[in-house]
Amino acid sequence: MTISVVSKNQLSIIRDLAYQIWPNAYGEILSNEQLEYMLNLIYSIDSLEKQIDNGHTFLLVEDGNQYVGFASYELNYENSNKAKIQKLYVLPQIQGKGIGKKLIDFIKEIAVENKNLSLVLNVNRFNKAKDFYEKYGFEITKEVKIDIGNDYIMDDYVMEFQLK
Repeated sequence: MTISVVSKNQLSIIRDLAYQIWPNAYGEILSNEQLEYMLNLIYSIDSLEKQIDNGHTFLLVEDGNQYVGFASYELNYENSNKAKIQKLYVLPQIQGKGIGKKLIDFIKEIAVENKNLSLVLNVNRFNKAKDFYEKYGFEITKEVKIDIGNDYIMDDYVMEFQLK
């Protein structure tokens, strides 16, 4: 298994993985309309390029000759000394094999090297990934409701992990 930084010419891989993973991750939480809206909003190539231009670093996980997951993070999020995990997704059939943990460990190492003091992330309040993050050691610090347009709201927990 290898984790590598994504170049802009690999963004279609991120988009394709999101379209495979999101229906499983959010199918019981979001309507099909909201799911499609959010995928188009967040994972169009144009949107992904803008995210990179705004400081997001994307990572791809390759296992054998197949891409099985991705993440993105932002160091010094909002001029803080915190690194924000913006995205972390693994194909459903590969979950439970430690890939998510390896992605967080990878980001954690970079955050420590860059003198960030904690990792933060948002997770949908009803997403089972919340349990994964709690098991890793993240703690809920607050609840937020984020208007993403088209009369849709993201109902999230903000979680934080203190770096040593």
